[in-house]
Amino acid sequence: MRIRRILAAGIATAALAGLGLTGAATATAQGPNPVSPSQCEQGGGTPDFKDFTCKGGTHDGRFLID
Repeated sequence: MRIRRILAAGIATAALAGLGLTGAATATAQGPNPVSPSQCEQGGGTPDFKDFTCKGGTHDGRFLID
């Protein structure tokens, strides 16, 4: 009985750790998605061609693409 509890706790810990890693990978993948200058403006931002990033709005900090 004691072994079952330990085993169940180990499986639960591994499952939660896996979910945490999956969430972190998803958040990282969504962050740097580039946007076009027009998408930047539509989101309320201003394209900064010096740094090639969108300043302000919903796409703030994202890189610009052609």
